Formats: sequence, structure tokens, C-alpha cells
Amino acid sequence: MSVMNRFWIALILSMPMLANMILMPFGIMMPGGEWAQFGLTTIIMVVAAGPFLQSAWASFKKHHANMDTLVAMGTITAYIYSIYAMIIHEAVLFESAALVITFVLLGQVFEERMRSSASNAVEKLVDLQAKDAEVIRNGVTILIPLSEVIVGDVISVRPGQKVAVDGIIIEGGSTIDESMVTGESMPVMKKVGDKVIGSTINSNGAFTFRAEKIGDDTLLAQIVELVKKAQTSHAPIQKLTDKVSDIFVPVVLIVSIVTFLFWYVVLGATVANALIFAVSVLVIACPCALGLATPTALMVGTGLSAKMGILIKNGEVLEAANDLQTVVFDKTGTITVGKPVVTDIIGDPQDVLSLAASLEESSEYHLAAAIMDKASEDKLIAPKVTEFRAIEGKGVEAMLDGKRVFVGNDKLLSDYQIDAEMAIKVQQLQDEAKTVVFVGRGDEVVGLMAIQDEPKATSKAAISALKERGLKTVMLTGDNERVARSIADQVGIDEVVADVLPGDKAAHIRELQKTSKVAFVGDGINDAPALTTADVGISMGSGTDIAIESGGIILVKNDLRDVNRALILSHKIVNRIKLNLFWAFVYNVLGIPVAAGLFYGIGLVLSPELAGLAMAFSSLSVVTSSVLLNKVKISQQTRPV
Repeated sequence: MSVMNRFWIALILSMPMLANMILMPFGIMMPGGEWAQFGLTTIIMVVAAGPFLQSAWASFKKHHANMDTLVAMGTITAYIYSIYAMIIHEAVLFESAALVITFVLLGQVFEERMRSSASNAVEKLVDLQAKDAEVIRNGVTILIPLSEVIVGDVISVRPGQKVAVDGIIIEGGSTIDESMVTGESMPVMKKVGDKVIGSTINSNGAFTFRAEKIGDDTLLAQIVELVKKAQTSHAPIQKLTDKVSDIFVPVVLIVSIVTFLFWYVVLGATVANALIFAVSVLVIACPCALGLATPTALMVGTGLSAKMGILIKNGEVLEAANDLQTVVFDKTGTITVGKPVVTDIIGDPQDVLSLAASLEESSEYHLAAAIMDKASEDKLIAPKVTEFRAIEGKGVEAMLDGKRVFVGNDKLLSDYQIDAEMAIKVQQLQDEAKTVVFVGRGDEVVGLMAIQDEPKATSKAAISALKERGLKTVMLTGDNERVARSIADQVGIDEVVADVLPGDKAAHIRELQKTSKVAFVGDGINDAPALTTADVGISMGSGTDIAIESGGIILVKNDLRDVNRALILSHKIVNRIKLNLFWAFVYNVLGIPVAAGLFYGIGLVLSPELAGLAMAFSSLSVVTSSVLLNKVKISQQTRPV
């Protein structure tokens, strides 16, 4: 039976007893008297309070006490005593047991409604999904359900329609509103060759695109799954809450027994009055709000961050992000645009470009695309090579027309020599923040290619914001020292670690971790070891390509300024969790002396019914505090510096 149904049963059946309490001083009695109260309370105890009693009994059998233990013991004590009192014609406490159950359930109703409100970020994301798609098959456009779309389908999108799935535009173009998925407020211009994200909204243009990712592989599906996992995760601070509860509940039981004995034995109160104080202690101390403090803040915070295009994996990441001292960045695709272009060719341009293109055609080197783009632009057809092999950390080599040819970075100079004039040119190019690629034939370097990858327009503002927070910034790159230092100076990076092989990045992260908590920001593909080694791995999203397995935080918009926003969010969420825990615990601790009757002399007492009502509103206040996270505004510099 749902909490809502149990609450309504308890409320309806306890109302006559509440009316009896109010009207009794005026001589108006409830029809049926104590027997009617017994019958109504018994139904409430069996139907409405049943799950509390079952949970408490299950914990007792495991020699453990939980939050339900206090409610169960308080209400059972009041109920059993009332049966005994009814037999010996003393005052009964049936209404206390009934109303406590009613108010505890009222608190749980509040919690369910607030939890539903807190977790609606996932529902809203799911609702964004398109329901159908206009697919072009055999030259005919047909409207089919989204579930029937397959990879490779060509899909038509008209003005105002939603993009059905993730894909790449093959004809036409338009501006697309991606705010519902990436958090980016401005529409994004898309043309042939650009990727589109499923569930985003087309504006006034028309285009067709080829479906690349469908179903659970789409960006929206990945975001929904990630948010769901984050909202059900546990933060390390919650372990402290569980330990506190394990100690707190037995202590409260002891305090309740001591309260009863003090009033009954020492002060000579009646059994009924002593029990009222003891039951009030049990009810007011029920630490339900403690159990809500962490999960509700996590649910709201991770939902809020998802709307901003910042995906947070779990509570552990949030806490770790709150204690960072150093932020390490990859260079290519993180600080820089990630689309390098050939700017200079030293030597015979035709020969140098031809040699480089013939080798890079088979290479996975991140600068290979720039060389191939240049060859394509010059309409150059690269000759085929044989015996191709990669030289780790240096470049690639192969055989061409019976001679060894090679392309690589300055580490190749340990094997080959260049003349003094070319060496001077290398330094000049590197001082201009250009990466120099060495091209050779036989035992001779025959030319140079300068490739440049510009910093993103927002990188300087992003680094500046992090430094204002007192964080140390480091660039970790495989590029040479001169180029790396030039880029670092442009954006304001504090420290540069250059000439790092891809496999060694994780080792450098571990070295930095000896003195500080470290976050690593990378592209999530080539930097997976470093991302997982760091205390917090922050993966830059790139359109529909999100390496969810790599980073603990994923920045969907690929905007470096979101690193600072993610850290601000984590700080606010963790602080809200701590605030919730503080007030929930303080509320219980402050309420116990009042419930125990320490202030009875000045007329300040707390009956079990009022204790139950106060406990309900304690839970409500904690959940409301978490929901108010939705009102948090995070300012961010929008103009590149």
C-alpha cells in the first residue's frame, strides 16, 4: 500500500480521536468511548503503521536499530499501555499512538512530493525525446516511430521539428536550439558535415542528416542514464550519517527509558504521564530528516547541473571536487580548439607535403588530420608507402621507393641531425606557439611543417576564474616546452609540464597528488588513464561524443569555463548537504530535552502528537532546503578575455 493511502487511512480514523481530545474539556465525549478509540487505533496500527513495525522488527532480528525503531517503539508502547489502562480504568493514550502515526506519515507524504519535484529533471529530459522521424527510404519520405529508426537512415528535418536521433548533416543547414541538452542558451549554426544531437529543435532551416546513434547510444539517453545513477548514488558524507544513526537510535532509547524512570520513580508521576514524556522523546528524536539530508540535495543538485550541460556522476565526485587545490589541463582539444592547421612548410613544399601525407594517411597521430587537410586543399595525391610502423612518442616511419621516410616530433632529433639554419627556424616557429613536424628521407631531415592549434576564445577567462578561486593551474602536454609555454602564457596557466608521452600522463598526476588534491581536464578519449587517476576527472564533451566511462564530471558544451561552474556547483551542493545534516541533527538534539520534560516547570511541554507533527515538519524543512538549490544562480563571464 502506498504512503499516501496509508496516510489517508490514518488521518480519517484519527480525526474522531483528535476531536475527542479537543472537546473533552467541554464535556463532549466520543461515541463508544475507549472501545471506539481502541478499534480505530488498532486498524491504524495494523494497516498504516504496519511497515514501520515490520522494518523495526527486521532490524531488531539483525541486532540493529533504525529510524523506524523509534516510531514503532513509541507507538506500540502507547498502544499496549492504553489497552492495560482501559482494563484498569485509567486514562488511555490511544489518540497519541494514532496521531503520531498520522503525522509521521504526513512527513513521508511531504518527502515523496518533494522527492518527486526534486527528481523531475530526469522526467523532463525523457519528455524531450522526439516521438517519430521523417526517414527517406528508396527515395520516398515516410513518417515512422523513433523505435524503427536504424543507423544509416537518412532523416529529413523541417523548420520547427525536433532532430530525431544523433547524426551528421549531409545536405542543407540551419540553426539549432541545443539548450535542452547542452545548456547552451544561444542557437548553434549547423552545416554539412556538422553533428546534430537528437531531441534538439531545428529553427527556420531545412536539412537532412544520416543517423549515427540511436536508442540508448544517443547523447540524451546517456545523459538520462547518468543523471539517474547520480541521483541514486551515495556521497561519502552519508556514511557518517549512517554511523550517527547507528549510535543515535540506541542512545535515544536509553534516554527514553531514563525519562520514564525519572518521572515515575523519582518525581512520582503516574505511569500515563511518565509514558507521555518517554514516548515524546522517542518520536521527536526519530532522525528521519538525517536520512533525507544527503539524497535530496544530491537529486536536486545533479538534476540542476544536467540542465546546465554539466553531468556529475555521483556523490563521491561532488565531495572530491569540493577539496581541489590543483587543476591540470590537457592542451589539444581542451585549452586549444583541437583543429590544428598547417601554417608553414620549410623546404620543398611539394616534396615535404607529399612525404608527410603519404605517412600520415595511415597514422592516428592527432596532427595527421591537419596534414591530410592541407594535402587535400592542394589537390595533392600522396604516394603509397610500405612497412609502415609507429615509433612510440616520436612519430611514424615507412618505406617509399626503396628509401626509409619518417615524420615526427623533435624527439626524432636524437636519431637524426638538422642543419643550423633549419634549427633556428624551428625555434622561431615554436616561439610563435606552432608545433613543428620533422619530415625526412633516408638519414636526412628534408623539411619542416609548422602546425598551429589556437587556444579557445574562452580558455583565458576559464583559467582566470579558477585562479581567482585560489586553484593552481597546470598544463600537461606531449608538445614541446616552447610551444606549450607559449600557449600557457596566452591563457594564463601557472605551470607547464611538456614532452609527456600519453602513457606517462597518469604518472605525472600521481606525482602532483603527493602534495595536493588534483583534477584533470581532458578530452575523455586519449586521456582516460589520467582522468581516472586524478581525484576528479573532468571530461570535455564534443557534440555527441561523450566518454562517460572516463571522467567523473562531463562538460557537454566543451566549454572550459564550465570547469569553474562545475566546481561552484559541487561546492554549493556539498554545503547544502552539510547544512541539511546540521539542522536535522540539531533539531533532534534540541527537541529531546523539551520532550523529556526538562522545561515542564515553565510550562514548556511536548506531547507525543505535537512531537510527531514537529518531526514531520523537520523532514519537510530539510527537503525544502534541498529543493531551493534549484533557485541557485551561477554567474559566469560570458565574454572571452
